[in-house]
Amino acid sequence: MRLEGKVALVTGAGRGIGRNTALLFAKQGAMVAACDVLEEELRSLEEEAKGLPGEVKGFVMDVTNRQQVQEVVGQVKETFGKITTLVNNAGITRDAFLHKMTEEQWDAVINVNLKGTFNVTQAVVPAMKEAGEGSITTTSSVVGVFGNIGQTNYAATKSGVIGMTKSWAKELARFKIRANAVAPGFITTPMTKDLPEKVIKYMVEKTPLQMMGSPDDIAYAFVFLASDEARYITGQVLGVDGGLVI
Repeated sequence: MRLEGKVALVTGAGRGIGRNTALLFAKQGAMVAACDVLEEELRSLEEEAKGLPGEVKGFVMDVTNRQQVQEVVGQVKETFGKITTLVNNAGITRDAFLHKMTEEQWDAVINVNLKGTFNVTQAVVPAMKEAGEGSITTTSSVVGVFGNIGQTNYAATKSGVIGMTKSWAKELARFKIRANAVAPGFITTPMTKDLPEKVIKYMVEKTPLQMMGSPDDIAYAFVFLASDEARYITGQVLGVDGGLVI
């Protein structure tokens, strides 16, 4: 099993990419602290994970609440003894054209996607230093690399986490802590399921592989980057996008 002996904290684990990541990590032998604000989804995730080689335990956590983040990280360390792996996946969208975007829409996305990522990573790194190893993987987006109409706030955060990732890779390497990002393309998730059919068709046509990706496609990238197979990889942005950026 590729993640045996690892203890992973996964944010945004209640649905979509985060949920699939938590399950796949447990299938690969990891102990997983699944964190989200969606308590019911966390309970069902725990049930779904029963019988897997690893374990999934849910923790209610709002990444924008620094005090709660610190408390949950302490609980995770107490429960599993250590934290070796972090997947920063919690994220939201509040799309609008620039001239129509409200301050609330801007602040909400910045607080969750960017500041939330900072909050959790800052809280987890001391435990990684203590463990003598660490892998931090953050969900970015092709939008963070190339921008997108109507997503000024989202693009800013997804570009921002790439900058933070590269900074962490340089700063934390001496502690044997790696930091990478994954930039998904068009993925079928609860975030995209309500999009109009014509938008889905446009996405597929724009993608050279002519299909939407699945949450598992991203989860497998997270598994690789968290594993010892990626021990010499840090500061990288892995595009998982069906060739969209070619």
